[in-house]
Amino acid sequence: MKKTILYDSHLKLNAKMVDFAGFMMPVVYTSIKEEHFYVREKAGMFDVSHMGEFYVKGKEAEKFVDNIFTNDVLTQKDNQVLYGMMCYPNGGVVDDLLVYKINRESFIMIVNASNIDKDFEWATKNNIFDCTLTNESDKISEVALQGPLAEEILNTLTDYDLTTLPFFTFQYIKVNGKDVLVSRTGYTGEDGFEIYGDHDVIAKIWDEILEAGKDNVMACGLGCRDTLRFEVALPLYGNELGKDITPIEAGLSFAVKLNAGDFIGKDVLVKQKLEKTKRRIVGLSLLDKGIIRHGYEVYHEDLLVGFVTTGYKSPSTGETVAMAMIDRPYDKLKTELTVSVRGKMKKVVVRNKKFYQKSYKN
Repeated sequence: MKKTILYDSHLKLNAKMVDFAGFMMPVVYTSIKEEHFYVREKAGMFDVSHMGEFYVKGKEAEKFVDNIFTNDVLTQKDNQVLYGMMCYPNGGVVDDLLVYKINRESFIMIVNASNIDKDFEWATKNNIFDCTLTNESDKISEVALQGPLAEEILNTLTDYDLTTLPFFTFQYIKVNGKDVLVSRTGYTGEDGFEIYGDHDVIAKIWDEILEAGKDNVMACGLGCRDTLRFEVALPLYGNELGKDITPIEAGLSFAVKLNAGDFIGKDVLVKQKLEKTKRRIVGLSLLDKGIIRHGYEVYHEDLLVGFVTTGYKSPSTGETVAMAMIDRPYDKLKTELTVSVRGKMKKVVVRNKKFYQKSYKN
């Protein structure tokens, strides 16, 4: 079992540690609900050092990334971040990821912790270009500072004016004199930053941010990270995305540039876009009492028409809601369906899957 550089810090804060993607990670410190609201109202800090980082360098680095990534890196500006996917030839998703463009000959790919080895094997297999691909995941640590007070807190630790850093861009700056990469990105639906650096640097920055924020920042675990991303309909690989789920089915067409260059799986996705998919991810509201969870089956009368991908009682709204993969034509808004919950059929209705309004700073 791997440990991040912040493992001892989590223990000092009495975190409940769990196995996640082969790492011992904090799932909760106080309560998921308390941490969730701290991020929505003030600021929360997450250890995300388990994430993977691949470096792409060389004359044809841009061509390589363009071939393997669904978004359009040819129009991507230096210091811009793009979200997208790597796809199999059948359109299914290898992984969803962030691509940081330093320049045309230098990129960083940020991949999910559970997929690091698989992703690197896939990317290496498809590197037919004049560039080198290296897996730097074991050399880099990362924390995410998220929430409406994130900018104010981090600005006290750097002479870089973070008010000038637009959403989905990054800069190499100093935090308390230490060199780091800071991007205005996150996975919570709130304004915030992700900070990458050497292990010892991130260990110090974790403590410094907690001290600088005092009553306005809280260490947060993977539990509320999931409820936060779910409320704003951000996908989780293995739930809303996977080798058998395409980006078009998942409703992520904004990150798939079908009118740009070629990429692996593009022909299948073009066909799906033209002909419409046979199913898609939608939102569900529970009309009965109870909770609906990942994997629960969804029915229209006696016909199995889909399955729940993620379900919670939303902390921010108090509603019991879910995202679910539903066959057409049962995906239409206000369609009444049922979900099998431990042998009992519970009434649900199809709704917009954005359960809570995002609060990004552009």
